[in-house]
Amino acid sequence: MPVQRLNHAVLYVRDLERSVGFYTEALGFRVVNHMPGRAAFLQAEASTNDHDLGLFAVGSSAGASQAGRATVGLYHLAWEVDTLAELQRIAAVLTERDSLVGASDHGSTKALYAHDPDGLEFEVSWLVPADLLTEDDEIRTVPLDLDAEIQRYGAQTKGGVGVSFATG
Repeated sequence: MPVQRLNHAVLYVRDLERSVGFYTEALGFRVVNHMPGRAAFLQAEASTNDHDLGLFAVGSSAGASQAGRATVGLYHLAWEVDTLAELQRIAAVLTERDSLVGASDHGSTKALYAHDPDGLEFEVSWLVPADLLTEDDEIRTVPLDLDAEIQRYGAQTKGGVGVSFATG
């Protein structure tokens, strides 16, 4: 039986409490298990997983990740939001925290890119529902105009799930 989806991700972090605060305050995760100074397990708001993100403390002397610069390793994780209004809210939170590093329109997805307190990159994206995709929504990477996308699709339109593709 093939793999169906990602169940959870685990990150090594320098300061557990700082990272727990970031992921709960900026992205709305909730703590489901916490072992102070060692590890925490967080769950996304609408998730049915027992946890979606594990955080393991490695201490303040840990070096920065060199993945993609000097070593192989994970580039980023991507989380989906249900609406463009939520993507806009998260963009404001990430901007306020000086974490937002980019925003891209990939055609079928509208994405924010940010760094957590340890400099690990993550993506937050909204997927265009398959029935709203057109030939103009080919895969691309151009700057995201979130206000224009909200005008086009509506702030409360529920996004697609997984990978959206045109049906027809």
